[in-house]
Amino acid sequence: MTEKSLLLNGKKFYYDEIADYSFRNSIPLNGYESKTLEFCRSWLNGIQEFPIQTSGSTGVPKPIVLLRQQLEANARRTIKLLHLQKGDTMLVCLNTEYIAGMMMLTRGFIADMEMIIVEPVGNPMTLVEDNLKIDFSSYVPMQLHSILHETPEAIAQLNQMRGILVGGAPVSPALQRELQQVQAPVYHTYGMTETASHIALRRLNGPEAADYYQVLENIKVGLDKRGCLTIKGDITNNELLVTNDIVELLTPTRFRWIGRADNTINTGGVKVQIEKVELAVAEALIDWEPAPRFFIAPQPDELLGEKIVLLLESQPLVAHKEEELLTNLRPYLRKFEMPKELFYAPAFTETATGKLSRQRTLQKLGLYTD
Repeated sequence: MTEKSLLLNGKKFYYDEIADYSFRNSIPLNGYESKTLEFCRSWLNGIQEFPIQTSGSTGVPKPIVLLRQQLEANARRTIKLLHLQKGDTMLVCLNTEYIAGMMMLTRGFIADMEMIIVEPVGNPMTLVEDNLKIDFSSYVPMQLHSILHETPEAIAQLNQMRGILVGGAPVSPALQRELQQVQAPVYHTYGMTETASHIALRRLNGPEAADYYQVLENIKVGLDKRGCLTIKGDITNNELLVTNDIVELLTPTRFRWIGRADNTINTGGVKVQIEKVELAVAEALIDWEPAPRFFIAPQPDELLGEKIVLLLESQPLVAHKEEELLTNLRPYLRKFEMPKELFYAPAFTETATGKLSRQRTLQKLGLYTD
C-alpha cells in the first residue's frame, strides 16, 4: 500500500513522519513550513482542540479555540457540495495559521486528497507546474486577480477544477466580470473564524451566478433586532452566534449581504452604509488601469457630525482625475452618499493574512479611527 504524503514547498513529507515529527533533524524548514506541519501533526495525532487567532481585519485579533468536530463538520459540507473525492489533487495557497488555510488542510485530510501546499504569495500558480491537474483550490480575491492578469495561461488549470473558493475580502465588480471566463464553478464564501470558515456560498460565474448566499445544509440562520445575521449549528457547537453583519434574509436558507453594522456612517442625520458607497467606487474605477485599492471611512465634521471620505492607495490624483472619479460616482450615489474629501496613501496597512487593515491605515495617516 502506498504511503500517504503531502507536498509542502516542493518537499515531500509522509504522514507517518509528520505524526512522529521524525523528519525534524533531516529536512530544513522555514517558519511557515514548521507552522503548517505542526497543524498537520496535531490533526494526524487526533488532537481535539485547535487554538487559532481571528484575522483582525475588522478589529483586534483575538485567540479562540475550535474543536475538531467543528472543523470536521464544516469540511464535510464543502467536500459534499463540490463532489471532492479521494485522490483528487488540491492546492493549498492560503495562510495555514488562519482559518481559511487551516480548513483547506482539514478538507484534504478528511477527503484523503493529494495536497500540494505552497507559500501564500500573490500569484500561487507561479509555484506549481503548468501541466498539473488541480481539482480544488481556494484563493483571496487579490490572488485570483493576479492569476487572471499575470498568468492567463493558468486559466486552463482553473477550468479543470471541480470548484474554486474565493473569500477573505469582497469581490469587486471588475473581478466578477473577469471570472466569467473561468469554466469551473467559482464561489464567494461567507463565514468567519468562529464558524470554522464558511457557512454559506454565492456563485460568482456562469448562468447560476447570484447576488445572494446559499446557506450550507443543517445550518440555521436568522436575524437579531438590528437586522444582523445569527448562526446556529454544529459548526457553532449548537450555540447561537450573533454576527455584526446586516443582511436581507430572502428565505430560511438564502440571504443577501448588506454590510457590517459598525460600517454605518451617520452624516447629517442620514445613515449611509459604507459597503454601498464602496461598490459605487468600484464601478467608477472599473475602467482605470491599474485601479487603485480604496476604502470608505467616516471623519468628524462640524456641520454633518460625520463626513464620508475616500482613501485611495495611490499617489495624489491631479485635479481633473479627481473630478473624473467624482463624476463617475454621481450616477450611483445620492448627494449625501458622495465622498466629501479624498485622501491618499502610497501603501495601505495589511493584516497577517493580507487583508486590508482600515483602522491601522487611518492611524498611519493620522486620521480619526473610532
